[in-house]
Amino acid sequence: MIKKLSLALITAGLASAASAATEADVEASFNPYKNGVPSVAGLSAGTVINKGNVEQFKDALDPGMYMVVKNGWYDIKVGKTTSFDVDKHYVAATRANLNKTKLGEKPGQITGFEAGRPFPEEPDVNDPRAGEKLAWNYKYGINWGDGAAIYPFFWKYRNMESGEVERTIKFNFHFLNFKHRVQNDPVPEITPNPSELFRGIYVKVLEPQDLKNTQLLIQRYEDDAKSDDAYLYLGFQRRVRRLATGQTTDAFLGSDLMIEDFEGYNGRISDMKWSYKGTRNILMPYYNHNEQKLTDEFKDPDGYKYVDFTGQGGCFPDITWQLRKVYVLEAQPVDSNHPVGKRVFHIDAQVMNINRTLIYDRKGELWKSWTIGKSHPDFHLPVNKGTGIAIDDSFSMVDLQSKHCTTGQFKGQVEPKLNPADMFQVQYMRGGD
Repeated sequence: MIKKLSLALITAGLASAASAATEADVEASFNPYKNGVPSVAGLSAGTVINKGNVEQFKDALDPGMYMVVKNGWYDIKVGKTTSFDVDKHYVAATRANLNKTKLGEKPGQITGFEAGRPFPEEPDVNDPRAGEKLAWNYKYGINWGDGAAIYPFFWKYRNMESGEVERTIKFNFHFLNFKHRVQNDPVPEITPNPSELFRGIYVKVLEPQDLKNTQLLIQRYEDDAKSDDAYLYLGFQRRVRRLATGQTTDAFLGSDLMIEDFEGYNGRISDMKWSYKGTRNILMPYYNHNEQKLTDEFKDPDGYKYVDFTGQGGCFPDITWQLRKVYVLEAQPVDSNHPVGKRVFHIDAQVMNINRTLIYDRKGELWKSWTIGKSHPDFHLPVNKGTGIAIDDSFSMVDLQSKHCTTGQFKGQVEPKLNPADMFQVQYMRGGD
């Protein structure tokens, strides 16, 4: 028995050594287009995919976008595939910490992680935990960097059939990493941090009047086994209340989004069963903001113009899409009472952000189509230039069953001064009037 156990341990050790990430893996992870960009026959920059030719380009679309285009709801304009080079400090941290990170016995357990991309090696369909590794890469990715703000952020609630805009909400959203920081001082973490928080999200409603000063605070702990703390401040009640865990899957302020949908996926690794479903080259909402058809509807005082919307009900961003390398990752809730049956994430292989998600209900039917558009930082606001952070710039959450959507128009700013650490504490909410 002892000999068998020892043999198993040796075999596991050899397998681990054989799969150790290399410098070549790091290079390939952050520079997937170094030796050329993906291609699909007949598809090039300037092509417009519509109801008439969608069958020709079906392989370049995820199933949700294929359905949307086939129904005549949206035409996809194809742009040139470009490299979204990731921040050099984050890449350097990945190299410095190569192979230090290990998965624990159970999902949600991890050891040795310090900073950078935890698992830069190419995922293997034969690895039963490849999906979990991708989930960690996303969690510890560089979405918004060490800290940034969407300042301001406009959401519109739309009737997809009539095109009526039922409501417009103006927010400020703020993001801050307390740990594993690589870009902005203090590095590697903000102290003191007695609660051992990893990340904070703070939201404040500016308009309309009936929701003004509504605030949301999410505190994510370093320990994935610990549930997030979420707090809501209702301006008209002038008090903070703690949200129950289940409320993160309710419709947020009557929109088509759950709190759990924020940034693509806003939850714990341990809340889901992760399955890697393969790698594809598909069209993703990546573009240069300053080269799009923009709207000055909101009359920004700085002259900034926002991405416009088009298609059925005005539910889809008026942008160009790039053919990019994508990892397909399925997440099935561990809790059988969760309102979502599963999510199928399409994660950009270079940036490691979630930009296309298909959300299925508990009956297994496609429920929502979730798009987060990314602008190259060098073609956006001057404050974002050179940051190496792909800028969240537009979103579209379409409820395909109720024919309703919520759209988002961003003024994203990678500006540490907009995100002081005390903003991510409950006491700050009480002083926010």
